Amino acid sequence: MGLLRTVLIILLIWFGLKILSRLFAPVLMKFVAKKAEERFGQQFGDFQNQAQQRADQKRREGETVIDTMPKQNKASNEKVGEYIDFEEIE
Repeated sequence: MGLLRTVLIILLIWFGLKILSRLFAPVLMKFVAKKAEERFGQQFGDFQNQAQQRADQKRREGETVIDTMPKQNKASNEKVGEYIDFEEIE
């Protein structure tokens, strides 16, 4: 009887942990991702901040800046090449 009780307790704990892990895994993953992002930002944030400061110094107050690529009109080339008819030689 003691063995059956022990096995049932182990199974109950096992399934309880599975259910709890499904509930708390997304929260835990968000926490881990947030911490990794903070560490990455601390290591490489200085480079981004320096570039941003330089860009801000170049712009004057009230200046409008539009960062888009101009549209390139590509005309279709109708005459691509010369057509050559090949024949097999036996």
